[in-house]
Amino acid sequence: MSTPVTTHLVMGFLGSGKTTLLRHLLAHKPEQERWAILVNEFGEVGIDGALLSDQGATIKEVPGGCLCCVSGLPFQIGLNALLHKARPDRLLIEPSGLGHPGRILDTLTAEHYRETLRLGSAFCLVDPRQWADPRYREHDTFQDQLALADVVVANKTDLCNEAALEALRRGMDGYRPPKQALVEVSQGRLDPAWLRGSHDPERRVAHPQAHAGNAARPLVANQGPRLSRGQPWRRYSNHGEDHFSIGWRFLDEVEFSLAEVQAFCQALDVTRLKAVLRVEDGWRAFNKVDGRLSVYRIAPQQEGRLELIHHRPLPAHPLHEQLMKSVTSLPSS
Repeated sequence: MSTPVTTHLVMGFLGSGKTTLLRHLLAHKPEQERWAILVNEFGEVGIDGALLSDQGATIKEVPGGCLCCVSGLPFQIGLNALLHKARPDRLLIEPSGLGHPGRILDTLTAEHYRETLRLGSAFCLVDPRQWADPRYREHDTFQDQLALADVVVANKTDLCNEAALEALRRGMDGYRPPKQALVEVSQGRLDPAWLRGSHDPERRVAHPQAHAGNAARPLVANQGPRLSRGQPWRRYSNHGEDHFSIGWRFLDEVEFSLAEVQAFCQALDVTRLKAVLRVEDGWRAFNKVDGRLSVYRIAPQQEGRLELIHHRPLPAHPLHEQLMKSVTSLPSS
């Protein structure tokens, strides 16, 4: 009988730093181990898979909704395909920041997976500044992500004050069963030693019916016809859980002005922005949360992608016109 795959949920609300933490863990992965990551995103185009693709793990993206709203069979098919392809020693599952984790755990602990998967510690990342905000602290999904976590990771501690940290510490004292730990880090730098723990099956969500009214989504979003030189870009939209998204996909030959696309991103007032785009001298990743934009080099991608998420509807056509002004080169058809 093969050894069960150690499996971790890595939860956290929008902008808490899940992808940064995963990149850090992958950078410290034991060389002899095979890891796989199942990434779920609220938007339709999926960015996180691209941001993790150069980190030495097998990645599967599930854009266009949240795993908890995908009916059981398609989720199992996708999970089974990843396990078969990667044959990993460790599997990390990153649900959408707006996704409720209860039914994901129900699937992972079902009889079908009892000899295939072993649940390791479940993690929930929290920006202490979010804990201080009732809009987050009183949100059903935020509460249940924390309720199911074995280890709570207070991320971005370099950006918050001691009062916010102390409030979070006090809040974590009230959970039963108690948390294994509240780990305080910055820039997602979690010690990989925390992966050695196991999940406490006694943890329960407070809102088991969250998302119950949402329609099931396909495992892979229908992204329409393939990109081509005749149609080098496509735009997508999504909404749910009081949030709205607009996303773009670009043929890899579409080139942007770094200065102009950076100015476009910086000027936007949105809850979340992620992108991987080709510019004059290679590829860049763009990441914006809480008004802070970071830009860094990334390995060449198969296509460019950009995703905006906000708690109010986004004006798709004006935003598209502004973005396209930063394009410096389109392929000739």
